[in-house]
Amino acid sequence: MAKRPNQKLKLLLLREILRRETDEQHPLTLEQIRALLEQQGVSAERKSLYDDMEQLRLLGEDIVTVRDTTVRYYVGQREFDLPQLRLLVDAVQSSKFITHRKSEELIRRLEGLTSRHLAGELQRQVLVSGRIKNMNESIYYNVDSLQAAIAADRAVKFRYFDWGADKKQHLRHDGAWYTVSPWALTWDDENYYLIAYDEASASIRHYRVDRMLQIGVTDSPRQGEALFRRQDLALYSRKTFGMFGGEEQTVTLRCDNRMAGVVLDRFGQDITLFPDGEGHFTARVPVLVSPQFFAWVFGLENAVRITAPADVAERYHRYLHAALDSCEGAV
Repeated sequence: MAKRPNQKLKLLLLREILRRETDEQHPLTLEQIRALLEQQGVSAERKSLYDDMEQLRLLGEDIVTVRDTTVRYYVGQREFDLPQLRLLVDAVQSSKFITHRKSEELIRRLEGLTSRHLAGELQRQVLVSGRIKNMNESIYYNVDSLQAAIAADRAVKFRYFDWGADKKQHLRHDGAWYTVSPWALTWDDENYYLIAYDEASASIRHYRVDRMLQIGVTDSPRQGEALFRRQDLALYSRKTFGMFGGEEQTVTLRCDNRMAGVVLDRFGQDITLFPDGEGHFTARVPVLVSPQFFAWVFGLENAVRITAPADVAERYHRYLHAALDSCEGAV
């Protein structure tokens, strides 16, 4: 009798059936596996299936045998367990910079990393009140282009836009091209940013990736290597608020003790908290001083105060007065 055309795919189809149809709560008997293979146009004898599963085990597949009233099989250890996949799904669904369509596409792929039974548990919505998904579908491909430029050690060019009150894109600088050297991508304040070196100003600049258009990798090598070699980018991101630049200064904050977690979350566990009177501590932290830093302090009300240096404290006072003056009906 002639062999069926899918017979050469038997081992691959067996692996796919075990991965998609089985887990610890849903093991299959050898006869059930054989029937599923038959539906794929593959005939299999019991002895050959024993041999095939042993081959898969040798290739690293964790096929677990359960013996009760009958012998059943399921895939145990996988690349990701269910709690890990839930975390990844939650991150995708709650990420503002990933559009709805791309979120659904990524989650479908994540579901393919577990059995179809457990995949149903991933089909849930994260409760994020008022979540606004990004309107710019191209961010998915922008990230890929920027990573390619970084890997190739090349500068990039692009156009940059802002959203107007008319809900349309308005190009900055009359549509002029930006040319910068990309060094890192960072996720900050629910947005994706490019950290790059701008040769014209000889400084580090930040760009919202979802606001970049027509990204192209140039033939020019990246600039700014010496500057970035001295820069710890993880530490740099902690100093920056809302990815707005500013002059870096060491700022002294006097805080209520209940703010210890907030300060450590923002600046990292390696900073020192000094006791400062009953119920307070002082922290000296590196900051790129900007209006966004002042807004962060203001948001913590009187629980955090800037005590030094004097010029930063004075700038903060001016920031507060300007905010008050901008209120309608202020007296």
